[in-house]
Amino acid sequence: MKIDIATPAMLFPAISLLLLAYTNRFLTLATIIRNFSKEERDDNTLAQIKNLRLRIQLIKRMQIAGVGSFFLCVVSMLAIYLTYQQVGNWVFAASLVSLLYSLWMSVREILISVEALDVHLDGMKQAHNTSTPAQKTQKKRIEHIS
Repeated sequence: MKIDIATPAMLFPAISLLLLAYTNRFLTLATIIRNFSKEERDDNTLAQIKNLRLRIQLIKRMQIAGVGSFFLCVVSMLAIYLTYQQVGNWVFAASLVSLLYSLWMSVREILISVEALDVHLDGMKQAHNTSTPAQKTQKKRIEHIS
């Protein structure tokens, strides 16, 4: 298959947007981690910390693979420009594989994010179930007013 120099260039906007989305995910997690309560330490908190560490590592891999894909696209365009068509084709294929890996890591991070929300909801449920009778009465009053 013969590709021209414009084919790898078509991935530039997509890869740029993916990298922006990955950076936003990273910044959001960084904010959550920095604002994490230091006083509360229970099983739920430990599960959340484990989950956050895993998600940070996945986002790092996503970003590295995305940047690698971008780099390989540029190398592919350079090879095609210098009339090394076969090399350009193979490097572009490697770029697509790197992008695919990045997207797969993104799917894994989304699934782990959903697990994190389940852990948080379980913690909220436990906190609700262990409330004192006075706190439960207060909650009922607030629910009744709302």
